[in-house]
Amino acid sequence: MIQINNALQPADFTTRLQQFWDLSAQKINLIDTHYDTAKGSPVFTVQGHYTTRGWTEWTQGFQFGSSILQFDATGDTHFLETGRQKTLTVMAPHISHVGVHDHGFNNVSTYGNLLRLMHEGRIAFNEWEKNFYELALKISGAVQVNRWTTIKTGAGSSAGFIHSFNGPHSLFVDTIRSCRAVVLSHSLGHVFQGEGDVVINLLDRALQHMKATADYSVFYGEGRDTYDLWGRTAHESVFNTKDGNFRCPNSQQGYTGFSTWTRGLAWAMCGFAEQLEFLDTFEKSDLEPFGGWMVIEAYLLKAARATCDFYIEHTPVNGIPYWDTGAPGLTKMGDYLNRPADPYNDFEPVDSSAAAIGAQGMLRLGKYLSEKGEIENGLRYWQAGLTVLDSLFAEPYLSTDPDHQGLILHSIYHRPNGWDHVPQGSKIPYGESSMWGDYHAREVALYLQRILKNEKYYTFFGALA
Repeated sequence: MIQINNALQPADFTTRLQQFWDLSAQKINLIDTHYDTAKGSPVFTVQGHYTTRGWTEWTQGFQFGSSILQFDATGDTHFLETGRQKTLTVMAPHISHVGVHDHGFNNVSTYGNLLRLMHEGRIAFNEWEKNFYELALKISGAVQVNRWTTIKTGAGSSAGFIHSFNGPHSLFVDTIRSCRAVVLSHSLGHVFQGEGDVVINLLDRALQHMKATADYSVFYGEGRDTYDLWGRTAHESVFNTKDGNFRCPNSQQGYTGFSTWTRGLAWAMCGFAEQLEFLDTFEKSDLEPFGGWMVIEAYLLKAARATCDFYIEHTPVNGIPYWDTGAPGLTKMGDYLNRPADPYNDFEPVDSSAAAIGAQGMLRLGKYLSEKGEIENGLRYWQAGLTVLDSLFAEPYLSTDPDHQGLILHSIYHRPNGWDHVPQGSKIPYGESSMWGDYHAREVALYLQRILKNEKYYTFFGALA
């Protein structure tokens, strides 16, 4: 269980954030100088150098989005121009990619961040450039939500989800963060049409996906199966596409469908928390056609609380989790939850990328609850998020080696497939970085820095005027 440090304050990170962004700049420049773009998108490091892994091109937006965040945090225009130019020349295929569930990762990280910066006055306003970013986000959200599976529900209501690249039977917990692309498209006024010019409401589909994720990807200790614990998540939920019935939990990158892959848990923590913040921008009457504001808040908040609670309870004291809470080697590690995570052990790897993603979820949930009057509960999640960052933004997780292209060490990609690099003499992978881990570390660092400096609060929907 995380040993929450209630004494930590954002100001305690002032010096470390400066070091973080200095290192971040070095890593971005190393990749720009040495990475062979002919190989495809950089995904993770092997012996300190970024390489690719053919599956889908889901990490390219994180690469260029990192440059945009670097500018945002430091004001260095070199990174703005790099990120903006690469978005223009490389990212177009990601807008129209009908085969993936990753639009929120690729397109909100690039077009969304650039549009946000323009609305904030951080980059010069240009009407046509604004229109370009908006059009990209409009189409991205529509393409994403077209990957639609209808599922069985009670009489008189609609239910469904954005299916993963595995096929129409497959709901991935990751995709909660691609709801950002869908709600931005809706909020920008896009009209999505299907066969016969039928208008499909983008907000309705986004909310249906969030509800399906809350209902099937997250467990609440209500007896769904023998392993039903408050806040446990399944990476994949499998449905019968003939009758729309839920069949079983599953996992592609975790150990089993009955254990919790911690990066999937972290996606849920962050995704539900940021959608709660977005929900708060609506007039309550605007959501009556979708079940009502209170109903929507209730299932988003239940899922956010549950997943953050599970992370706190099932993560070692320093806030860095092992890659799966049911990984078999953990049984050989004794009382591993009551001591700091050990990335160099002989049995199971940690996953620092889950920490980077999950910390942001806890910070956002903590702030949300505090502003709703739940001061004690809000403070618990807020301080848990800071506790995670206290570990993440220091060695052995912060990469200070000038030759290592990664920013955050000890990230895991796909343990079941054996894709992660195992150093000579080790029994497990360690010491490597991932593009999503590095990007989300930058994202949460920017989030914290803006709060520390009393700057505009950082949200994905800052892309809206």
